[in-house]
Amino acid sequence: MNMFNAEKIKNECVQWIRDFFEENGKGCNAVVGISGGKDSSIVAALCVEALGKDRVIGVLMPNGEQADIDKAQLLVDTLGIKHYIINIKDAYEGVIRQLPFEPTAQTVQNLPPRIRMATLYAVSQSHNGRVANTCNLSEDWVGYSTRYGDSVGDFSPCSFLTVDEMKQIGRLLGLPAELVDKAPSDGLCGKTDEDNLGFTYAALDRYIRTGEIDDPAIKEKIDYKHRINLFKLQLMPAFKPDIPIAEIHQ
Repeated sequence: MNMFNAEKIKNECVQWIRDFFEENGKGCNAVVGISGGKDSSIVAALCVEALGKDRVIGVLMPNGEQADIDKAQLLVDTLGIKHYIINIKDAYEGVIRQLPFEPTAQTVQNLPPRIRMATLYAVSQSHNGRVANTCNLSEDWVGYSTRYGDSVGDFSPCSFLTVDEMKQIGRLLGLPAELVDKAPSDGLCGKTDEDNLGFTYAALDRYIRTGEIDDPAIKEKIDYKHRINLFKLQLMPAFKPDIPIAEIHQ
């Protein structure tokens, strides 16, 4: 992990974003859901460096009251990007009210990020946009994302960077420390990510990059979470019958 060259990777990521838009939406805007956490802050900042602030749109999506909404506002103010505040409370409560059963805790926690992703696409399709995925490698490794919620998007600048690596890039981008070093939280259950996971990101990042870990119990927990959540990172399984498809040559 000490060999990580933040400046080199940051510059390569910025160029990767430029190349993506050149090939998959020349002149389009990057649409980024802004939570007030480090990941969305860093992705937005990378997009600004890659495309210019006039081609990045931030979307703040509180579910009623959001305790750290000021952090999300700080980010869009720091970057100087156009942004919208779209409160998803009515949509969320409307779905919950219509459920003909008592929703589970998991249902309640995962519905907001799925509504937020639908909202991002509503903004994107009305603003010639491409939706940024803001996940990182550490979270993806243990399935700490919502399928068809924050796990998706049109392009993902940071899904192969660990939490520690993200922080290094965030500091290099000149983002406020209160955004880069803020304790990661899903904003759904009132606990930090590390509280929910049962181990630190420092231990997880070290294990991902070096294979080294001090506590066998934590290794077992990480391996288990990785194994049962791999499906989130894969394309949807599809039955493929033995029926020929014509080869069409361009």
